Amino acid sequence: MASFPAVLQSEWTKVRSVRSTIWTLALTFVVTVGLGALLSLLTNNNFEEFTRGDNGPFDATGTAFSGIMLGELAIIVFGVLAVGNEYSTGMIRVTLAAVPQRGTLLTGKAVVLGALAFLVALVTAFVTFFLGQALLGSHSTGLGEPHVLRAVFGAAFYLTMLCLFSAGVTAMLHNQTLALGVLVPFFFLLSPILSAVPKVKTLAHYFPDYAGSRMLLVYEQSGQPYGPWAGFLICLAWTLAALVGGALVLKSRDA
Repeated sequence: MASFPAVLQSEWTKVRSVRSTIWTLALTFVVTVGLGALLSLLTNNNFEEFTRGDNGPFDATGTAFSGIMLGELAIIVFGVLAVGNEYSTGMIRVTLAAVPQRGTLLTGKAVVLGALAFLVALVTAFVTFFLGQALLGSHSTGLGEPHVLRAVFGAAFYLTMLCLFSAGVTAMLHNQTLALGVLVPFFFLLSPILSAVPKVKTLAHYFPDYAGSRMLLVYEQSGQPYGPWAGFLICLAWTLAALVGGALVLKSRDA
């Protein structure tokens, strides 16, 4: 029977020894920071044009995080690869032979992936924010302003939960190609399309990507179905459901 610290050490070794997982984490940082910086600079240089017709307050924090959508894709791929690589190579059989307690195994994976994703996401969020504000010039904001610090941490928690949600889905499907084939269309096709259809957009408001985006709000606008804290709870519920589903499938199915 493997001890839990040994499981954590094993999972950490797996993650850092597979180059593709490290690259996807690095890509999360580069894409989110780089695109956010570019859009912040463009906004500062074309501020009057970009904000024409906008009656609400300018959201400098949201502008800095404009690149988070592509960062989402990278962190989703990281979560899928970190779990799916073992299934694609057949190493999951060796892992289960060493750690037959499948609940312990998935918990160890979730702890390692969650800690690593949160560390990268937190650094990404703060670098994105500070660089974006520097490029916004006189239109910038600061961490001391109301709700700004909460929004920055919200970005980090959102990326972390997306990673764990993707890992849980991959554990349920036992196939990284199938998991990507489900997750990418869900987040980048189905959710945006349903959000634009009046009769079903209410349903789309409770998808994890929409709920997670509420966590980045600094100014709550009228007409929004709920605020940042409700968005956090909804996104957390999706994440826990995916991980529980992954644990149930892992316990009931052979590798």
